[in-house]
Amino acid sequence: MLRAVYPGSFDPVTYGHLDIIERSAKLVDELIIGVLNNKAKTPLFSAEERVRMLKEVTKGMPNVTIIPFDGLLVEFARRMEATMVVRGLRAITDFEYELQMSQTNHKLEPEIETVFLTTGLDYSYLSSTTVKEVAAFGGDISQFVPDLVADTIREKMNRRRV
Repeated sequence: MLRAVYPGSFDPVTYGHLDIIERSAKLVDELIIGVLNNKAKTPLFSAEERVRMLKEVTKGMPNVTIIPFDGLLVEFARRMEATMVVRGLRAITDFEYELQMSQTNHKLEPEIETVFLTTGLDYSYLSSTTVKEVAAFGGDISQFVPDLVADTIREKMNRRRV
């Protein structure tokens, strides 16, 4: 059984993330989306909220599982018995960082391979940070994220303004 981990903060999940999720889920028997709980950052959504949104937007994908994690990616992948890590690339600047991380992870755990998928052209500019910035100024984010995610972001932003 080929099991892969697609890690990220997904704060929030975007159509770019979903593009990588849908495409990588077709390549493996099981895709585990690892929702990173990075204590060094202050996310808009808690890990639980991000997991809940991801579960909702991937509910039609039977071989996709959503699991929060913290710590080293390779340790999480090992616990999940995954042999592959999937990473999405938007631009050449992503590649430099991802290459360095991939090489480090390979040194730590040589049995786990990293596979890069380039994001579809429609989403090559898109990031969670961009979505949050547009939303913070009241912009229309419906073209960047699923409706459920857009509604959840608007609710969160409105609560912060009050």
